[in-house]
Amino acid sequence: MRRAEIITAGLLALFSIYLMWKSAELEVGYIPDEGPGGGAWPFWLAGIMLICTIIIGYNGYRGTSPPSQSTEPLLDAYGRKMLLLVGGGIIGFVGLVHIISMYGAMFVFLIYYLRLLGRHSWALTMTLATAMPVIFFFFFEALMRITLPKGMKFTEPLFNFLNTIIY
Repeated sequence: MRRAEIITAGLLALFSIYLMWKSAELEVGYIPDEGPGGGAWPFWLAGIMLICTIIIGYNGYRGTSPPSQSTEPLLDAYGRKMLLLVGGGIIGFVGLVHIISMYGAMFVFLIYYLRLLGRHSWALTMTLATAMPVIFFFFFEALMRITLPKGMKFTEPLFNFLNTIIY
């Protein structure tokens, strides 16, 4: 798995550099009387991703991370299982976005990921699964003025209530 970890870190590093390059086509710096340019968020998030991939690759090269200590060339049984469980959860998340909204899908995914995969307590799971979608709602809708997918009509009453808090 060591080779897979290093290769994946390298591919993600290349993807980060590509995202930084593409986002630099927009204004990355601060625009007076407007705020950050359109490329600022993507550029700096891709930069953070690049730093993380460098750290992951370095730890994989040194053999200090658990996957790098495996003798399997690519994925051991646990790695395959986690790839399927996490990948399946993400596919489920994407599928739920247009049905129960981005925030509802985030709620369901966090319960799945924290409780079922992470085996965290119900108190922590429900606290994070409830708080994160609300925080993201206010961040995107109120601060950034970006509307994320709201799903089908039956989820609208919740968003109407949260919108009354904003406005």
